[in-house]
Amino acid sequence: MSLAERLAQLPLNERAALLNGLSARSLAALQTEWPFIARPKQMPPPGNWRIWLIMAGRGFGKTRTGAEWVRSLVESGKAKRIGLIGRSAADVRDVMVEGPSGLIPIAPKDMRPTYEPSKRRVIWPNGAVAQMFSADEPNLLRGPQFDCAWADELAAWRYDEAFDQLMFGLRLGSDPRCIVTTTPRPVKVIRDLMKSSSTTVTTGSTYENRSNLAPQFFEEIVKRYEGTALGRQEIYADVIDESAGALWTRELLEQCRVPNVSRDYVRTVVAVDPAMGGTRNETGIVVCATDTFGHGYVLADYSLQATPDQWAKKAVFAYHKHNADRIVAEVNQGGDLVEKVLRTVDTDVAYKKVRASKGKMARAEPVAALYEQGRIYHVKAFMKLEDQLCTYVPGETVSPDRMDALVWGLSDLMLDKKVVRSIDFGDFGMRAAPWKL
Repeated sequence: MSLAERLAQLPLNERAALLNGLSARSLAALQTEWPFIARPKQMPPPGNWRIWLIMAGRGFGKTRTGAEWVRSLVESGKAKRIGLIGRSAADVRDVMVEGPSGLIPIAPKDMRPTYEPSKRRVIWPNGAVAQMFSADEPNLLRGPQFDCAWADELAAWRYDEAFDQLMFGLRLGSDPRCIVTTTPRPVKVIRDLMKSSSTTVTTGSTYENRSNLAPQFFEEIVKRYEGTALGRQEIYADVIDESAGALWTRELLEQCRVPNVSRDYVRTVVAVDPAMGGTRNETGIVVCATDTFGHGYVLADYSLQATPDQWAKKAVFAYHKHNADRIVAEVNQGGDLVEKVLRTVDTDVAYKKVRASKGKMARAEPVAALYEQGRIYHVKAFMKLEDQLCTYVPGETVSPDRMDALVWGLSDLMLDKKVVRSIDFGDFGMRAAPWKL
């Protein structure tokens, strides 16, 4: 056991006594020893776990913890084939490998790994190799094998399949393990991990690492979101499933997923809820479609914070990409300016303006009813859009632009005119499966 490890396990009074007897050189050396400087939550938990899920707020030190865990296994010879998987290839490189708390900066000089970008791998002097993968490409995880793995920001991965493939590859050695470092989101893969008997969960807030974070971060960012749902999630690492009184539930949205395969759509629209007051608010841009059976589909979410010219270009891009029949835009705030902005991008775009004559809840309720009837499907997980659907409560939360766009789009397709009646699968005790019809 190293001196740092001994110190970490000692009571405070005994630790102070031992430190007082060390030379200045020894004290300086200790500042680079992770067991000495790490907080207790950043050290591997005891027990026969397979997955260590660190679900903590922004700035907690999740990345450093993940990198130090991998480093300790490599230097002890327990890990020789490591899998590094992040939300994107850039995240793996810029955060997990080369970032301030990544594998290369935290390594001592004599064990500093070499990064080989062309081969997407990191090699340590003792021969241990880490392969780098993007969660956006799950198929690349088919085949490789690991004795340990580090999955970063799992809650933000677009495809759950990427984590499934990682688990299939975690099969080398006598005790293959994985660390997951993530800010929480109420997604299925996180909920499943939290319930698993083979998972050990560590939670923590941003405040636990305050001494290592810039004061301005707390003054300008943390305090701004204190008391909000987003703050509970991003600062305190609370898993916010849904709000009481919201029209949509997580369970309902999970049931409405279908494979993203080619279908014959009868009509497709790009729905826009424009932000006309600059870039502070989001412009909701959601693509919806219907098929011959009267089912509705949410195909894409291009919502963004942007100037009118920028969101108009994005809306027109979505219009052409999805071969849409028209753009439907709400004009309560922008009036005729909305159409003018769109036509400066494309004069020939098919356009329909809609105006809210009812309250937001009254407009959304009929669309939510379509979901409950099993008539609306999402072709993939739209995290930010679905967060708005499950957390919006009139009078309590900020007006959700993505939700508004979705409501306008599905209303135009399915409520403002007669549509083909959907097939009732109730007698068969199953939900409609339109991709199989």
